[in-house]
Amino acid sequence: MLQDTIVAQATPPGKSGVAIVRVSGPKVQEIAQAILKCTLVPRHASYLPFFDEEDESIDQGIAIFFPNPNSFTGEDVLEFQGHGGPIVVDLLLQRILQLGARLAKPGEFSERAFLNGKIDLTQAEAIADLIDASSKSAAKSAMRSLQGAFSNKIHALNDQVIYLRTYIEAAIDFSDEEIDFLGLDKITQHLHSLLLQLSTIQSQAKQGHILKEGFSVAIIGPPNAGKSSLFNLLSGKDAAIVTDIPGTTRDVLRDHILFDGIPIHMIDTAGLRESTDQIEQEGIRRAYLEMDQADVILYVVDGSKQNEFNFNQHLISKPIIYIQNKIDLINEKAGSFLKDEKHIISLSVKTGEGIDLLKSSLKNQIGLQENPEGVFLARRRHLHALEKAKIHLENALNQLTSMKALECAAEDLREVSHAFADLTGTITADDLLGQIFSSFCIGK
Repeated sequence: MLQDTIVAQATPPGKSGVAIVRVSGPKVQEIAQAILKCTLVPRHASYLPFFDEEDESIDQGIAIFFPNPNSFTGEDVLEFQGHGGPIVVDLLLQRILQLGARLAKPGEFSERAFLNGKIDLTQAEAIADLIDASSKSAAKSAMRSLQGAFSNKIHALNDQVIYLRTYIEAAIDFSDEEIDFLGLDKITQHLHSLLLQLSTIQSQAKQGHILKEGFSVAIIGPPNAGKSSLFNLLSGKDAAIVTDIPGTTRDVLRDHILFDGIPIHMIDTAGLRESTDQIEQEGIRRAYLEMDQADVILYVVDGSKQNEFNFNQHLISKPIIYIQNKIDLINEKAGSFLKDEKHIISLSVKTGEGIDLLKSSLKNQIGLQENPEGVFLARRRHLHALEKAKIHLENALNQLTSMKALECAAEDLREVSHAFADLTGTITADDLLGQIFSSFCIGK
């Protein structure tokens, strides 16, 4: 694949002031000579006409040549910046294809950068995450990953793991030799330190995953508790119909909002009660399905009528915030308190009193830190790999402290290195690469 020369429009299709066409591969200089009729100075912008096969001008714009290995892909790269008319761009693309290039697949430029060692896999993923970022915080975190913040931490940890493996495996292979090995106490101290460092990285990765994926919040409770009003208040628009008639909300309503830079998938559900209405029953069934899939549940009751939270205990493992709404009707002040081991917030959706308490509680429930330092965007596969590394580190520590089993500890440390290699792409299955890069933009 790396023997092919690829081309793609790097800017979105359609009319625009400027369009960028990018070429990468072994035929770049040949293509540049044919279209530009001159030899470009590396890394200098040249304003030139672009010629077709009959030496007629297609367009006039800027051309920049980046010779290998000092380019994004690590190959010869040529970039055309011309006028953004669809016909003009198409004519230029067709000419480049005639000269031996082929259209790039989604993400193929980034994939070549990875395969040529210009970036590792976490940095490649950060490119797509930076493009897809839905908030300023997510964009900053993706940029940290692209600059190597995540990768550098993983490489540093892996170096320490290899260091310990060296001593443990040497002790196994040369147990009868008079060699000065690290003592068992020293090795266990190193393992404890590694676990602490890994725990910090996991915490940062979890924060980054929240920034990337967001979290879902299901609003549930009995009819007329103010669920739809709370949904409208949090979403900032009248998305849900609000009336005094019980059972007004019969289907699941959804909205996507940004909450302190974090994407939230907000879900309003039908009121939970016994009903003979088949449509309402279906709405209640769907409400329970949404509860099962939500990250956080807001259970809302009308504080002017009831103070008890009759809640199905099958969701006890879910983070739940119990809300006592309509305190404006009973002249109570907003507050937060514990009752029967339940975290309860008293508020008024109508007046807005107590909403800040709810938002603060939401942050705590998902573990969102205030102004987290050094957070980098992380994907679910990153969290799985880090957890796998943690399990094997703990196993290695247990093997050494409980059973003095050096061989088993060494094997667990090898598995830790494999988990880190999966993260950075040092050892990665081809099908995973295909899955990752197929989600990229064409031209990237």
